[in-house]
Amino acid sequence: MLRICSLLVLLAMPAASQLSAATVTGLPRVVDGDTLVVANTRVRLFGIDAPEAKQSCKTAQGVRWACGRAATAELQRLAGQGVRCSGDEEDRYGRLIAVCRAGGRDLNAEMVARGAAFAYRKYSRDYVSQEERAQRAGLGVWQGAAQRPAEVRAAAKVQNLPGNCAIKGNISGRGRLYHLPGTRSYAATRINEAKGERWFCSEADAKSAGWRRAGS
Repeated sequence: MLRICSLLVLLAMPAASQLSAATVTGLPRVVDGDTLVVANTRVRLFGIDAPEAKQSCKTAQGVRWACGRAATAELQRLAGQGVRCSGDEEDRYGRLIAVCRAGGRDLNAEMVARGAAFAYRKYSRDYVSQEERAQRAGLGVWQGAAQRPAEVRAAAKVQNLPGNCAIKGNISGRGRLYHLPGTRSYAATRINEAKGERWFCSEADAKSAGWRRAGS
């Protein structure tokens, strides 16, 4: 009976809790500001989101600079002597989600503290304090205008939509709302056409269908 009960407890546990922690060490190949390859394992730095490789930001004077390339270079400097990365889950691309350390330092935290990456608040608040300090000091991406990488990725997807009908019609507890590209909730909004949600090509189309602008 005891064995049967133990088996039932194990079966009831969520799959993620049964995963063993993975650790990889070595000299990495840096892919971009939040991704590297260590010992043939692709690693995504946990809790941070660095500018996309080709992304540009602006200085306080409005001059564009290559913040994506700068983030990659910063991670190369920090990780150049070798890293130790530990995590217990993978993302949908098969990358190990991990905290990486070098010379006793948390590289994820260092990237955010230097303004080379954002705290990825959608998944973690571990590095929010580092982000707030970097923002107050005007470091890296915080020296001027910078779009969050998730918004850049969402905009890139929009460009590939048929007819460029990029306005998201979402149904929530607040009713039928439409979200414009670049607005705060746009990137996080997912469209499920099976629920009656849809895409619009213009605000006029959305309004005439009875939807109202999110935040209004």
